[in-house]
Amino acid sequence: MAVVGKKIATVIGGQGFVGHHLVSHLMAEGWECWVPLKNDPLLTERPLGHVFYCAGLTADYAVRSFDVVDAHVSCLNKILHYSDYQSLVYLSSTRLYDSRPGILADETSDLSFNTSNPRHIYDLSKALGESMCHVAGKGKAKIARLACVYHNQNDADGFLPALLRDVIAHRNTGNPLMVNSSPYFSRDYVAIRDVVDALVKIACFGTQTIYNIASGENVKNETLFSHLASKFQIKITPLKNEQIPLPALISISRLRTEFEWQAAPVLQEIDRILENAQC
Repeated sequence: MAVVGKKIATVIGGQGFVGHHLVSHLMAEGWECWVPLKNDPLLTERPLGHVFYCAGLTADYAVRSFDVVDAHVSCLNKILHYSDYQSLVYLSSTRLYDSRPGILADETSDLSFNTSNPRHIYDLSKALGESMCHVAGKGKAKIARLACVYHNQNDADGFLPALLRDVIAHRNTGNPLMVNSSPYFSRDYVAIRDVVDALVKIACFGTQTIYNIASGENVKNETLFSHLASKFQIKITPLKNEQIPLPALISISRLRTEFEWQAAPVLQEIDRILENAQC
């Protein structure tokens, strides 16, 4: 699908992981991108074009509650209230389904929160941001719930990038790799290049308010360990053994139906990443 006319994007949180990759993608596609600083007064004084709200805080949320709410809601509130924008995509998270283990989670699924749970300050602040998009978005605001996003072994955060770094470091040593996790823990992993492609499609052509951006498959640690151990002839030993309830299975039928979008399988991407790392 082609975007007609001048392509202008304002990326809130453009210095972060997803925002940085999104800006690079947009500029490669010929977009004019603006990455404003926090609370830049020009946010309410100039046309913003397509806004991508990538600001977020994914770590230390239990002890940084003020920062979490500020990142997820404060600037969004100002933009929705005062700014001139063509569309807005608010980046939320499939973590919002974590309190509903085992369900098939589509965009209409009910969410469950506990206000006394410190972890839920993250979920509740994201949910408030989503609610603001519904109530104050004037039909121009959309929500993207992202699963576990990764790029490669050089990512600063994330279980999968850290695992890949450890595998690369151990592959020629003959030593076993100890991993501080359970083989039964599972996640939905989605590559950053698939994420930014979906975000642009949603911004320019999305007809719904909420979209899940995920692979649609939960991959257990034991599957990752087996694949990597076989490929590199190393022994991977998990240090934990908890039996953990299966998380919600994220439905991507809305994205697939509307845009024929599909994320690359994580094991296929792991092979590509590790092949590039050997070059």
